[in-house]
Amino acid sequence: MYESILINLPKDIIMVFAGRRPNNLGISNGKLAPCPNSPNCVSSQSTDATHKIAPLTFTSTPEEAIANLKEIIQSLPRTRIISESQDYLYAEFKSALLGFVDDVEFYLDRNVNVIQVRSASRLGQSDLGVNRQRIETIRGKLN
Repeated sequence: MYESILINLPKDIIMVFAGRRPNNLGISNGKLAPCPNSPNCVSSQSTDATHKIAPLTFTSTPEEAIANLKEIIQSLPRTRIISESQDYLYAEFKSALLGFVDDVEFYLDRNVNVIQVRSASRLGQSDLGVNRQRIETIRGKLN
């Protein structure tokens, strides 16, 4: 039903739901960007209960962990890796309905041997738990 409605919408209207890519992404002094005040973001580096999520753990080498993570991300639908380095991955996840975009970052923190995560919706206030569920799905596949 929704697909037929979307087919008739002009492309520029659908693109409105994607929003603009944030300019504060990446790693700064070993930290990912903090979550905004809205509840549509989770981060393993956050200290408040609304946004806090555990980092991803691994038992392999760091190189194998980041390679496995990349493979998992690429296997998920409507996902595109935007940038990557030895210790960092940034991907955009697009919703099936209306194409809302979430920005998801992964930082391999070699100092504590975990992968720090941040998953945030670009638009809106609530994400109905989608960002938290996404990270938990990735966690399950990684372990």
